[in-house]
Formats: sequence, structure tokens, C-alpha cells
Amino acid sequence: MASLRLAGCLLLAWMWLLVSVVHSGPTYETYYFDQKIDHFGFYEDYTFKQRYLVSNTHWKTPGGPILFYTGNEGDITLFSNNTGFMWDIAEELRALLVFAEHRYYGESMPFGNLSYSDPKHLNYLTSEQALADFAVLIRFFKKNPDATNSPVIAIGGSYGGMLAAWLRMKYPHVVVGALAASAPIWQFEDLVPCNLYYQIVTNDFKESGAGCDESISKSWSAINRMAGSDEGIRWLSNAFHLCSPLKCKDDVAAFKNWLSETWVNLAMVDYPYPANFLEPLPAWPIEVVCSFLKNPKLEDKALLQNIFQAINVYYNYTGDTPCLNTSQTAVGSLDDLGWSYQACTEMVMPFCSDGVTDMFEPQSWNFEAFSEECYKQWGVRPRPSWITSVYGGKNISSSSNIIFSNGDLDPWSAGGVKESISESLVAILIADGAHHLDLRSNNAYDPKSVLDARALEVSYMKKWIQEYRKQLGVNGL
Repeated sequence: MASLRLAGCLLLAWMWLLVSVVHSGPTYETYYFDQKIDHFGFYEDYTFKQRYLVSNTHWKTPGGPILFYTGNEGDITLFSNNTGFMWDIAEELRALLVFAEHRYYGESMPFGNLSYSDPKHLNYLTSEQALADFAVLIRFFKKNPDATNSPVIAIGGSYGGMLAAWLRMKYPHVVVGALAASAPIWQFEDLVPCNLYYQIVTNDFKESGAGCDESISKSWSAINRMAGSDEGIRWLSNAFHLCSPLKCKDDVAAFKNWLSETWVNLAMVDYPYPANFLEPLPAWPIEVVCSFLKNPKLEDKALLQNIFQAINVYYNYTGDTPCLNTSQTAVGSLDDLGWSYQACTEMVMPFCSDGVTDMFEPQSWNFEAFSEECYKQWGVRPRPSWITSVYGGKNISSSSNIIFSNGDLDPWSAGGVKESISESLVAILIADGAHHLDLRSNNAYDPKSVLDARALEVSYMKKWIQEYRKQLGVNGL
């Protein structure tokens, strides 16, 4: 990451609101902005402090571009630390970097410690409110004379990538373009087959070692047979070194869900070099996992002991984990609680598996059962067609200046835009690319496909910047 020039920050000090914390390094500064809790009503006028991070190390003023990261479901520092692409291109584009935290995540809590205590408080946790936060924050930045003529480009990955695309669609006067990396904007209703997601995961394991996907496929029946007795359930707890022993069949069902999420996460972070986005992992972690899963014809206990060795690569690659916690699948700052609420309201993404074209247990998409679970947990009912109503589903041809990048290893590419829609709605496919690999820092082990993708993304950004300046009639930097 680039270091922060303190002199430049002093020049801009009037622009940033409230508290500033200079980080050791230094790499960025942290600020807080007073946002309205409800942008779409007028009776209540309460505010909260939205956190955002800023680096102006390479910003050329006046009028240098602003690269604006649309924060997603977690602490914004996690995304700042794992979006090295922005830091890598800041000098070339002479850009200001801004990482904006999503409401209800990290430190940006509209109701403080009570934010998750009542469904009434959570009523303002929506993508629409988050996009309005970003738009208002960007307009605040543009009040600075040095930024008045600065073109703003939205950048995000995964849910953040969805937000980047939607920000350009809904607020085209605020951002000149968007890079939406690994953004599953079509993983809603019946826009894509519900089983494609798990098929991509399965293919990743199939291509990473003979017998690998078949071993996982056969493990489900082996677990079910072991779970048929109390002795077998105890054996599972011991064999998998679980922190909380399994006690009943309901626990076994949760255990299998945990394993499924683990295989999915491995597909997401199958990077060509060691990384620690979700867990500390080796290069090409699925290949390492598959080295333990070569023989799918073993008897139950031997097969499941190999399954343990395989998932131990994910959860205990460093060797520092005394037991495995089935209540979590990542050590990062992603917030499963907040995302659970969003999935139970507007982010309703259908998933299913058939056990034939994929390596998972057959499971149909049951909206009614899902709705009941949501009501039991949050007291709300999901609206499965709301996102397509608000953002257009596949009918987005009237939008412009959006790059949709997807890696072929990434299961979330199932709901992504993988074919260009127009000259300015561009799809970039990255061979051997996992979850938003293009947003990570340049690495000596990057495949050529991601280097080419990044170069193409920068060329489009330069084009948008030039077009914006031409419209304004101002000289480029």
C-alpha cells in the first residue's frame, strides 16, 4: 500500500468530518461522516457516523480522479487490506482512494450497540439506503474545490461489486463508471439456474485432483451412516476435532452445512499464491486439499478421516488451531449476522443442488421454508422479487460504463454478467481466477489472464476519465 503524505492531508483537513485516526505506516486516515439513518423519509431526521478511509498519497489536484470503494458486509479495513488493485493503480491514475463502510457493519452502526437488538432498528439495513449513503458522501467530497471536477469511479467486489454496479445505475450523475468484480447481480429469482453455483464449485475440485470431487460426494452418505448411532456421532466429533461435540441429528445437519460452506469458501479463495482473506491458506489451496482425497472407495471411517485432513488445510494450515469451530467458516471481519438479515429481506438468492451434476447432497430451493426460518430469526419475511424490481434484473441495457469481471473458478460467477451487453457494459472473464482476484494486489504468481484483465480495466477507467473531462471542457492531468 502507498503511504500517506501528512502535508497533503493538512491541506484537506477542513474537508473531512470529525475524528481522524492516523494509522502506523501510515497508509490511510480514518474519518466519520454524519449520515441520515433514513434517506427516504422526512419525519425522522436522526443521523449516525459512517466510517470511511482515505489515502491521498498520489492524488493530483485539482481534479484528479477519485476511486471509491463501495463497502460491503464487513469491517471496511478488511476490504481496504484486500483490494490492492486500487493501491497499485493510484499512482498511474493520480487518484484519491476512498473506502466507504457499509451501514450496520464495522463501526458504522446507526443505533450503536442496539443496532441489531430490534427488527425496527434493522429496518434501515438495505442496499438502497447504503447506495444513498455513498452518493451523499461522494457529493460531500465534491464540495472541496480540489475535487469539484474530479471524476469518481466506483469499485467493489462481491456484494460490494453489486453495489458499485447499482451505484452507477441509480446515480450516474455521481459516478462516471464502475468496476463490479465478482458481482452476482443476476443470482435472483430465476435469472440463472439455481444449481449452477454448486456445479462451479464441483468443477473446481474435479479439475484439482483425481477422485477429489467423488470423495466429497461420497462423504455425505458416510456421515449419515455414522450419525445413525450415538457412538457414530461421538466418533465424528472426535475425528473432526470439533470444539463443540455433536449431540443429535440436528447437530449433524448443521455439521454438514458447515462442511458444504467450507468447500464453497475454498472455491472462492483458490488463489495462485498464499493468502488470508478468509483463512490463512497456501497457494492453490484446492490442490492441497485434493491431495488428501484421492481414493473415494475407502470405507466410511477412512474416507471421513481424509475429509478431516482436507478441511484441516482450510481451518488449520498454520497448525495453531486446537479444535474446529462449526459456528464459523472464516476468521476475517465478514459479518454473517448482518448478511443473514439482508438475505432474509431483499437479498434472496436461490441455491439448489442435485447430487448428480454436483458433489453436494440434493437440496431443492424451498422459498416457503426459507421464509419461515427468516421470520423465526428476524421477525421479517423476504421479498424475492424486490431486487429485480429495483435494479432491473437482466434489463440493464440502458445503463453504461460498467465493467463486470468474473473468474471461472469463482462460484459467484454463476450469477454474474459474463457476456458484454453493449460497448460500455463490458464483461471480462478471467481464466484461473477465483473470487475478485483482479481486485487483489499484483503478484508474481498471478496468471496472465488477471494481468490482462487489470490492464483492460484501467484502460476503461482512463477512457471514462477522459470522456468526463471532455464534457466539462477541462484539461486532463
